[in-house]
Amino acid sequence: MRKRLISRTPNNPAKEPAWLDLDRIVSVEVTSEDGAFPIESALSLSGRQGWRAAELGVQTIRLIFDEPQRLNRISLVFVETEIQRTQEFSLRWSPDRGKSFQEIVRQQWNFSSPDATREIENYFVELSNVTLLDLTITPDLQNRKGRASLFSLRLA
Repeated sequence: MRKRLISRTPNNPAKEPAWLDLDRIVSVEVTSEDGAFPIESALSLSGRQGWRAAELGVQTIRLIFDEPQRLNRISLVFVETEIQRTQEFSLRWSPDRGKSFQEIVRQQWNFSSPDATREIENYFVELSNVTLLDLTITPDLQNRKGRASLFSLRLA
């Protein structure tokens, strides 16, 4: 029998991807925005407070790329520390500026303080010719009292 001890830590730790600078390559459409929590804060590589809707209900954030993009990774972070709620979001992409869409993911998450206040989603994708990315958030499936928010959205 041949035996070897292996390290518990990988020899090649995963590198942080080269995130796209969305400030430079997209136009953004948003259905609602709290002036104290602008969308730029969730999309900027240096932003730290995130975006929040000014109004209750379903919200959409749409990224329209100046030039078609190839996407390999999508990272979303949602944070809710104020109320318990069940959120659903869907993420879709379009190769033709919104004439047609293909769904990437539809996901639900239960926020409940103090243990489940942060949802982190990382998707490894192989998308070419992305001209538009559409994030729709239903912030509170039961009580309809929660407000949509997004701490960060990163693309590579």
